[in-house]
Amino acid sequence: MRNLRIMLLTVFAMLVSGLNFPVGKMALAFGSPFVLLAIRFIAAGLLMLPFIAKRPHPRRAADWLKIAVIGLLQSALVMAGIYLSMKTISSGSSSILSSTNPIWFIIFSFLLYRVRYRAVQWAGVLIGFAGVAVAQGFTVQLESGFWYAIGAGMAWGLATLLTSRWGKAYDTWVMAAYQMLIGGVLLLAVGPLLEQPHFTWDPDHLGKELFVLGWMILMSSIAQFVAWYDVLMNSDPGKANVYLFLIPLFGLCTGWLLLGEPLHAYVLAGAVCTGIGIFLVNKPRPAKAVQAAVEGSGAGAEKRQCPAG
Repeated sequence: MRNLRIMLLTVFAMLVSGLNFPVGKMALAFGSPFVLLAIRFIAAGLLMLPFIAKRPHPRRAADWLKIAVIGLLQSALVMAGIYLSMKTISSGSSSILSSTNPIWFIIFSFLLYRVRYRAVQWAGVLIGFAGVAVAQGFTVQLESGFWYAIGAGMAWGLATLLTSRWGKAYDTWVMAAYQMLIGGVLLLAVGPLLEQPHFTWDPDHLGKELFVLGWMILMSSIAQFVAWYDVLMNSDPGKANVYLFLIPLFGLCTGWLLLGEPLHAYVLAGAVCTGIGIFLVNKPRPAKAVQAAVEGSGAGAEKRQCPAG
């Protein structure tokens, strides 16, 4: 039952993440990226405050700093990169490029924590990056949207790594609420420096705009973050990451359904390559190899060398 719950929460988080791309592109019609994201995260964090008042809060300044770092990466840099990217590239392309985060997860795990990976996982990294090239039609688009989306993927991978390492010390709801509040405040502060802030209602499309804004606050923020943090805290983050290849698939399909964005064959091929790469990155070790490692070095050492992060 616990495994079924984790799987359902994971698929739910991936579906909402995929929908965030076309919904976010709709929101750009009536607001600038940083204003929209600041409203989204500050409103979501404030709505959660009454529900976390009696939950355990961090006591040390170092713990609050860690939550602030996660907020900077997950709520500010990831989402700002995604929204800025969709000003010049399609929501489908943005979903593919930013969803390379499991590939960056393995790279940052190796660079920062010296986690040892197998050849098949490094092959997954190469195939995943090949998928990025294929999705762009074998040409590197130097327009800003490409780089913003890639940067979002890097920040997302680092945020997932740090959350999986730090997050078990904190209440899931408390961490989700405060990282969104911190990220929202940061976005509100730097927005005027990076864009011309604007937010306007169109009376002819008020119902649609309210739905989009409500979705961003309730589903894209509260529901998605709580579900994903719950998964990371209660399962192997490496195994959970294998489901992230569903995000570009959901992003492409919902962009086609909701926005009429074309489904080019090379974009679909790139999504498949990226998905294969992510799968290989998170491919578990064979049971015999794990057993041999346990017998040779002890179960504790094997746990510390978790192959997928």
